Amino acid sequence: MSKLKVGLLFGGRSREHEVSIISARAIAPTITASSKYQLLPFYIQKDGLWQGPKIAQQVLDTAQPPEVEPNRSTSLWQFPVEVTEVNVWFPILHGPNGEDGTIQGLLTLMQVPFVGSGVLGSALAMDKIAMKTMFAQAGLPQVEYLAISRAQVWSNPCVFPKLCDQIENTLDYPCFVKPANLGSSVGISKVRSRSELEAALDYAATFDRRLIVEAGVTAREVECAILGSDQPRASIVGEITYSSDFYDYETKYTEGKANLIIPAVLPPLVAQKIQQMSVEAFTAIDAKGLARVDFFYVEATEEILINEINTLPGFTALSMYSQLWQNTGVSFDELIDCLIQDALSC
Repeated sequence: MSKLKVGLLFGGRSREHEVSIISARAIAPTITASSKYQLLPFYIQKDGLWQGPKIAQQVLDTAQPPEVEPNRSTSLWQFPVEVTEVNVWFPILHGPNGEDGTIQGLLTLMQVPFVGSGVLGSALAMDKIAMKTMFAQAGLPQVEYLAISRAQVWSNPCVFPKLCDQIENTLDYPCFVKPANLGSSVGISKVRSRSELEAALDYAATFDRRLIVEAGVTAREVECAILGSDQPRASIVGEITYSSDFYDYETKYTEGKANLIIPAVLPPLVAQKIQQMSVEAFTAIDAKGLARVDFFYVEATEEILINEINTLPGFTALSMYSQLWQNTGVSFDELIDCLIQDALSC
């Protein structure tokens, strides 16, 4: 019986290019060792050019992008010939162009099944404003926030001060300023004063034309993993602790900067509620396959506030997603197999 050829797609044009390589290096050995699957790796350069299995395997072996000539615009749609051999895709592209529905649309046009959410679920999860709108529609409690446009930030001197006044009057300090469409804490600032707010808005606007400002909250940060599509199931709940001011990019991807507590020490009813809300959030955005759902747990009031959902969480050694399932009883190898089989059944 011939093996199914799994197209492991990694790299990409986002700022999380290197994280994608690390995730792919974790997944590739499991697929290679499987009796059911054959690995076909594909690497997308930072300029968008696709490379086939030969160069992709070199990147997996060395963890380093290859030295290649910059592509010409006509090369972007000339895919490696091995693309036609793929039976199922496993995209592990983090950030814009990878988990925002764009690559999912391309894979859908290829008419080959793929792991993870489709265009709708991916796009909704990536855009924090659209995501929060769907959470509100589903009745999921969340922190107060304001949706802001780049045009408001980069407006005339009369409009910008009024915008800052509105943020201060609605949310107060501290608050968080974020680009709406970037992952892994890129472009995010925690602000405590008017001058910091003005600088943070200008900084975030360099990344995206849609911004979001969220009220700060004193809470524990807990997470739950989801696996499946038609009947999604929730893992046990984990907690992230760290000594930095907030869970920024450096803290997230530097070993030793954050601690994962699995399972989180929570009242059983609170943990059950988080699991229930995780499935509700997953369903609300029409996610598929996998997701990690992040929450704030305010112990003083016993409030559970949903923060965000990530439809393509990292598979690095520091990744919460795989560790949550490991501690729920699903090994890393089983997890990869479940995700591929789920893709084939959708």
